[in-house]
Amino acid sequence: MTGMTSNGRRPLLNRRLAEFGTTIFAEMSALALSTDSINLGQGFPDTDGPEEIREAAVRALRDGRGNQYPPGPGVPELRTAIAVHQKHHYGLSYDPDREVLVTAGATEAIAASLLALVEPGDEVIALEPYYDSYAAGIAMAGGTRVPVTLRPHEGRFRLDLDELRDAVTDNTRLLLLNTPHNPTGTVLSREELGEIAKLAVERDLLVVTDEVYEHLVFDDAEHVPLASFPGMRERTVTIGSAGKTFSFTGWKVGWITSTPGLVTAVRSAKQFLTYVASGPFQYAVAEALALPDPYFEAFRADLRAKRDVLAAGLTAAGFEVFRPAGTYFVTTDIRPLGESDGFAFCRALPERAGVVAIPNAVFYDHREEGAPFVRFAFCKRTEVLEEAVQRLRAAR
Repeated sequence: MTGMTSNGRRPLLNRRLAEFGTTIFAEMSALALSTDSINLGQGFPDTDGPEEIREAAVRALRDGRGNQYPPGPGVPELRTAIAVHQKHHYGLSYDPDREVLVTAGATEAIAASLLALVEPGDEVIALEPYYDSYAAGIAMAGGTRVPVTLRPHEGRFRLDLDELRDAVTDNTRLLLLNTPHNPTGTVLSREELGEIAKLAVERDLLVVTDEVYEHLVFDDAEHVPLASFPGMRERTVTIGSAGKTFSFTGWKVGWITSTPGLVTAVRSAKQFLTYVASGPFQYAVAEALALPDPYFEAFRADLRAKRDVLAAGLTAAGFEVFRPAGTYFVTTDIRPLGESDGFAFCRALPERAGVVAIPNAVFYDHREEGAPFVRFAFCKRTEVLEEAVQRLRAAR
């Protein structure tokens, strides 16, 4: 099959998506299977979340809750739980009936937000490197992607606020932010977010913030929602997700919180994507969000310990390690190993060491900026991480 229409006039795939082929995650996961490697590439846990939450999903199934189409905005129990969560953790008040929308994971929330809020010709600024669905979502909406690059400085990837300001033009419609940031592990500080908020207000920009790693911040870092800054609640769409916080990534339960006008706009696009999804799981996630604070503290402590195991092991294996302040990914620089091409390195690593990682360059428009960086996931059992580290050290 040529990939052309029968009359040969144009490709089958919409040209807006021509740059997006099979994702690197599919390629590297297939390589992990074929080589029997430890997969530290794709970011999903290798154990399930709390047993009581899994049982809550079973109970919902058996009780017939969610087995048919749930309400379009999400089941009331979950929307209420999301509003309570935002108030409890951040002091942000949302009306569960008008200011909360449940989505099929954060990926749909991102796509629906971009489709709803961006028109052809609009510029969307995204922090580079970025989660790959950002680029696809902007393309599907017909927007123009404007990357602002986070660059390594003193052991972490940092945002140049002057570069961000300079990227804003009269055509800029929206800022697409991610903090805690995948793949670099950077957590934007309160001061940085304050400057971003001032810029958004000054230039009258909409902001979509991907905060799915909100409960995975370590050491002295803190997660501060951008919507909590002056002038930002009325222009910010905040995205959350159950998958990363409760280790049930297959359930695909995400959400947005925002003003009634913005929620209505996003819902207008979302209803023609999945319409609704994950009915019984919505009831379970409502119970998960009501877990006491010690759950979130223990979850964070467990991932922090795993981060330390992997970061120390990668350092011992010769990588330069950027110790993440959040998320469950470690970005490394492979140049101390005598390497400079992350794609070639990651494609060879399974045969060489029996470990799979992801080249960060796939998250960049400016591929040369990301060429020497490679991402490893540490949301795995400790014994798996220890085995991966041993393999990497042995392959030096």
